[in-house]
Amino acid sequence: MTGRFDAVWRRSVKRALILGGLEAAAIAARAKIMPSARGCGAIFTLHHVRPPEGHPAEPNAHLDVTPEFLDGAIRRLKADGYEFLSLCDVAARMKLPGSASTKPFAAFTLDDGYRDNVEYALPVFERHGVPFTVFVAKGFATRTHGMWWETLAALLNVMAEIRFDFGAGEITLPLETGTDKLDAFDHFSRFIASGPETEQVAAIDALAARYGIDALAMTAQLTMDVEELRALSQHPLASLGAHTVSHRSIAQLDGQEARQEMLACRDWMEATFGTRPKTFAYPYGTANAVSERDKDLARELGFDLAVTTRPGTIGEALRDRMTALPRISLNGYYQVPRYVSALASGLPFALSAKPRIAGDGKLSPAGEVVG
Repeated sequence: MTGRFDAVWRRSVKRALILGGLEAAAIAARAKIMPSARGCGAIFTLHHVRPPEGHPAEPNAHLDVTPEFLDGAIRRLKADGYEFLSLCDVAARMKLPGSASTKPFAAFTLDDGYRDNVEYALPVFERHGVPFTVFVAKGFATRTHGMWWETLAALLNVMAEIRFDFGAGEITLPLETGTDKLDAFDHFSRFIASGPETEQVAAIDALAARYGIDALAMTAQLTMDVEELRALSQHPLASLGAHTVSHRSIAQLDGQEARQEMLACRDWMEATFGTRPKTFAYPYGTANAVSERDKDLARELGFDLAVTTRPGTIGEALRDRMTALPRISLNGYYQVPRYVSALASGLPFALSAKPRIAGDGKLSPAGEVVG
């Protein structure tokens, strides 16, 4: 019981601290403290945009925002004077001298190609005339690769306990409560991070299959297929960016395999959709998932711009590091429009508050859910 209480306490304290930091930053932003922290603008990242699902435990809840929140975030940024740019236009804007003195920009990105991006997010973007970029992993669109974080969440929500060998013999994890399920998700996430990722993901997929959960069927259920992506690519507000083939941590791959992951996705997208993607998103995007080598690779492969999930605003100092740009996550735990203003101001990052809400949290043991 003590261990479970400690886990609940740690999560509660962490979120309370983040909320306190966001409230303070929102007040400071309204008072126009440190306006230089805003830089030229901000790139925002989302994953799911959909109504709440209401499962017993939501280990991926930080990846979910509601359409109402997205609408509120855009309205708030409009009120704050932001200009909305496509990601390709961000690259062009950053090449201009004195870009920090112009109207600040906001750009929206959505990772992984979830079908709800069209069902729920697109109408919001259309309502406001806001451009956006969807980052596509070839393996998801062609149904050759699963999404282990989705597979695992589904598995944990239908089991009362689970047995698994994490490398030192089988152990039993209780799954009776929501806290149990979140703790188990943390355990599996650390297993994924221990690598090699292909083998660890295969082990989770095999476990899920034993209980009737098909990882590839889940991918097909959740993400857009090739025809849906082709239709989306024709929309005047939408653009598609590359997100590798298998959605593995590139930094953990050798140079040849990392290059092939990026190149194969780029070339497949050009052949499939008729346009070579100019933007790229590193899977996971955290500090341990993206190396300097990978940023050089993105540049060599002709991407004008590549984004991480490390938090921050876009300043002129990044003009020469366009394949290593930060993004600000719109996190499902903090769906309050004034927090979007606070984050876009750059104050939480300039003051080194570092709220842990910018990574996608699928790998890093220090992430919002995984830690």
